Amino acid sequence: MKIIPSLVFLLSLTLSYLAKAQDNKQDASATKAALLAQQQLDAYNNGDIDAFLVPYAETVEVYTFPNELSYKGKEKMRPRYAKFFEQYPDLHCELVNRIVQGNTVIDHERIQGIPGRSPFEAIAIYKIEDNKIAKVYFVR
Repeated sequence: MKIIPSLVFLLSLTLSYLAKAQDNKQDASATKAALLAQQQLDAYNNGDIDAFLVPYAETVEVYTFPNELSYKGKEKMRPRYAKFFEQYPDLHCELVNRIVQGNTVIDHERIQGIPGRSPFEAIAIYKIEDNKIAKVYFVR
């Protein structure tokens, strides 16, 4: 009869280990997602188009929330943002709040530096796949 408590103990230890391993995997995924979002934000604030594009997948999809596809692919993203950076050298995006859950990052942002326009706020939702930003949803 002493075998059953030992088996229960071993089973609980195994389950605890597996749960912790899963938590660590999720933590690593969330950390990578946050790093990618921060990398593109830093490059945005520096007006560096090449660095800005690094964290994005070649086939990135950019949406107006909830599901209106604005464009797809870095080749379409590059000229849009390059022009934006060139046109507004004082452009700055302040991170107001960030929520990270698994492979999703939700940034509350305050954008300023556009002449004739007051600072405004937006929400950007980044979906990470294969260690790249694969989808972006902008809530305006």
